[in-house]
Amino acid sequence: MPIAQDHRPRHLHAPHGATELEITWADGHKTLFPHRILRGYCPCATCQGHGGAVSFIEPGHVEIRELQAVGNYALSFQWSDGHASGIYSFRWLRALGGLLEAQGAKGVEEMGTLPRL
Repeated sequence: MPIAQDHRPRHLHAPHGATELEITWADGHKTLFPHRILRGYCPCATCQGHGGAVSFIEPGHVEIRELQAVGNYALSFQWSDGHASGIYSFRWLRALGGLLEAQGAKGVEEMGTLPRL
């Protein structure tokens, strides 16, 4: 299923030392993603296995060291703990952003599991 044009990032802001990633989407909506939530819900097979829900895994204190586009559909992060295999689709990030806005970071963390998209 193609990603809607307005659900693609237009601007990413994650300065060194920050604890949140800010994404401005093509439709103008801005979302703040705490690094703890992004790393804790890393969707990669190393962290989550190959199917089922995405579980929160305690990340400790982490920062984004590098941020790269993956094709035309996702972002990849290199974390301060050395982890770098997660691919976060724009669809996943947009859905996670909606949860963060509705429930806050603490509420999303306490959910413990999220569906795969």
